[in-house]
Amino acid sequence: MAWGEAKAWNQGDKSLAFYQDTLTDAVEKPIRDKGRKKIVKPSEMPWELAPQGILKHMINPQMNTRMETVDAYMQIIPPGSRSGKHRHLAEECLYVLEGRGYDLHQDCDVEITDTYHWVPQAEVKRFEWKSGDVIYIPPNTIHQHFNADPEHPVRMISAINRIYKYSGLNDLEQLENAPEYRQGVALNAEIVAEMLVVKTNVE
Repeated sequence: MAWGEAKAWNQGDKSLAFYQDTLTDAVEKPIRDKGRKKIVKPSEMPWELAPQGILKHMINPQMNTRMETVDAYMQIIPPGSRSGKHRHLAEECLYVLEGRGYDLHQDCDVEITDTYHWVPQAEVKRFEWKSGDVIYIPPNTIHQHFNADPEHPVRMISAINRIYKYSGLNDLEQLENAPEYRQGVALNAEIVAEMLVVKTNVE
């Protein structure tokens, strides 16, 4: 046979049950799913003070929910503040629950060969939004959210498809941290409430 393959294929001493494991997983997954949450209570949604800002995670693979393909969190932006600035390959949508503000978006020129390259375009676009609006983030767009109200917080829900991560395309890059970010700080409801209080100058 060409290239001597006939003498090469019949080697190796490992014997593993990969196919059988897949069959077993298909049978056992519905049983495991019965123990995964279909309802997540507010008290079960973990807080995180992340480089992107104040987050309350609603759906995440580490939360043992039934959701397979979507990650979702609530972003809270204090009065007059802003989120972090980041970029990722997956498209994203955000529903504005409360508040008003604007986004800055910067498109990138992308080239994918055996490596992955992106270059920001010169133009930065501004988009105004308020409660009830949906914000769309195109793939690979640098973006940041700004709270335009100096007295009230913004709350928005972010949803993003995690299938990109499963496909080896977890291309998330933080370009600027939110002002509130402090590494290692653990949040709870009381701390978040304090962070949302409008600071006034007392003379």
